[in-house]
Amino acid sequence: MTTVEIRPALTTDLPDIQNCALEAYAKYVERMDREPAPMSAEFGIQITNGYVDVATLGSQFAGYVVFYPKGDHLHLESVAVRPECSGQGVGKRLIEHVEHHALNAGYKAVELYTNEVMTENLAMYTRMGYIEVDRRLEAGFNRVFFRKPI
Repeated sequence: MTTVEIRPALTTDLPDIQNCALEAYAKYVERMDREPAPMSAEFGIQITNGYVDVATLGSQFAGYVVFYPKGDHLHLESVAVRPECSGQGVGKRLIEHVEHHALNAGYKAVELYTNEVMTENLAMYTRMGYIEVDRRLEAGFNRVFFRKPI
């Protein structure tokens, strides 16, 4: 099995990140009757700010994660894996990467949200130790908020 490597995103990664978001989130458009927020994210700005890391499997771009400091915690904004890399632990490694970053930087928790129709994500975050803390309509999305103390 090829090892998942994670590194800070470069501006040259922008097309791969954008394509990954479109591919990974496409399955949710019908469930939500609209595009999920990551499909139109400002990845260029996020890369410039140092908020995006990418995962590779060998020399292949496999996925990305967007995260940044917010108060006493790191906020995990989005994570996506190319469909052809799914099932190889890339998403889990990206989330664990954020958790390790939070721990090493002295943050108390990682917080995130997902859409209520993304049931696969709801189950995964729960398995990974995230606790549901809220559900609310925000920016037109029915979001489920999670927190994991570090």
